[in-house]
Amino acid sequence: MISAILAITGLAIVFGLILGYAAIRFKVESDPVVDRVDAILPQTQCGQCGYPGCRPYAEAIASGEADINQCPPGGEATIIALSDLLGVDAKPLNPENGEEQPKTVVVIDEQVCIGCTLCIQACPVDAILGAAKQMHTVITDECTGCNLCIPPCPVECIHIVPVKQDISTWKWPFPEGSKESEAPDIDDTVLAGSSK
Repeated sequence: MISAILAITGLAIVFGLILGYAAIRFKVESDPVVDRVDAILPQTQCGQCGYPGCRPYAEAIASGEADINQCPPGGEATIIALSDLLGVDAKPLNPENGEEQPKTVVVIDEQVCIGCTLCIQACPVDAILGAAKQMHTVITDECTGCNLCIPPCPVECIHIVPVKQDISTWKWPFPEGSKESEAPDIDDTVLAGSSK
């Protein structure tokens, strides 16, 4: 019995050393530009850019195969961040890929759900929880709003809803009108006050 335990332990140590050496020896270095571009993208994995996910799109941008204006979920903010990173001019969002919209998530009407699991298979981020022939639900904190789960649903029980605003998602609205007409020039104000 002890000899069997020692033999298995010895094999585990030998295989562990071999795997550790292989991990160091055959490590694949990733392109740092691809990593930085991928970090800017919204990670919705929606495929609206024409690529199967954010990482392949980042690789295409870094290699010059794709333009920086193909990500509707990221919108203008992502395009500006990518143009700053890569040193290229910002462009408007390509209308062929879609339009920028407010962030959404999906919800499943659990009374209508038949438990077919087609939405689970379609979800690229595993945000849908359920089992075969049981109701499903969406983990809203994990849902990226890619809407890829909607087309395969045979009973149309999945609905798009906007993300609820809370303290972490609320943004101060921009004022109406132009900046020049609304805000006084600081230098003129200071000069007018000092001349009195």
